[in-house]
Formats: sequence, C-alpha cells, structure tokens
Amino acid sequence: MLMIRLQRTGRKHEPTFRLVLTDSKNGPKSGKYLKNLGWYDTRIKNTTDQFDVEQIKHWMSHGAKLSVTVHNFLISKKVIEGKKLNALSRKSPIKKEVAKEEKKAEEKAGEVKGEEKKETKEAKKEEVKTPVAKVA
Repeated sequence: MLMIRLQRTGRKHEPTFRLVLTDSKNGPKSGKYLKNLGWYDTRIKNTTDQFDVEQIKHWMSHGAKLSVTVHNFLISKKVIEGKKLNALSRKSPIKKEVAKEEKKAEEKAGEVKGEEKKETKEAKKEEVKTPVAKVA
C-alpha cells in the first residue's frame, strides 16, 4: 500500500521534512521513497507553496493513504477537507483524561478508607464491651 508521509531531513535542531510517496512497509528513516511531493520547513510560515498539491490529490485518488500528521497538516492548510484525527499514540490516553481518572480513583479510595476506619473503630468498641471470661 502506498503512503504519503513526512521524512525528516536537515541538521540537528534544524528540522526540515520531505513530503514523500513511499511503500507503507518502508520505515520513515529508511530513506526509500518513490516520489518527492514537496518539502516542509518548520521555520517558514507559509508552506503550501512547497507542496505539489495536484500530485498529492492524484496519488490520493489512486489509493495512497496519508499519515495522520500529513492529513492534519493538509486540513489546516485547507488543501483537503475533513476532520482532524488524533495523532497521539493509541496506547497512551490523553493526559487530561488520565488526570481526571486519577482524581476519581483517589476519591473512591478515600471513601473506601473512610468506611474501613469506621468499621475498625466499631469493631474495637465491640471487643472492649465484651467481657473476657477468666478460666481458673
């Protein structure tokens, strides 16, 4: 399957990217690609001039898939229409949601600990009230 994605080039701390058409089995660092569709420099503001929009649309019509980052980038530059996709890893949830879940878990744990403390206090009172029989 063909894939349109970014390939990092440039020096350390000065990233530039190529927009390339490649086989999905090739890794992003392999350097192998079929066609260069443009470039993207993070330090330059207007970047749509560097893309070959007609070629991108041509390859998309022939079944090439976009990476999530390229998809979101092309939507923000209004080259294609649609909704942006979540580019975060599927394995790690969004940090805000994690923080909310942790707070809920702490609240539940606090409620459970409070109930346990009440139960242990009541149990101790009952133990004190019951007389111990002395065996002679």
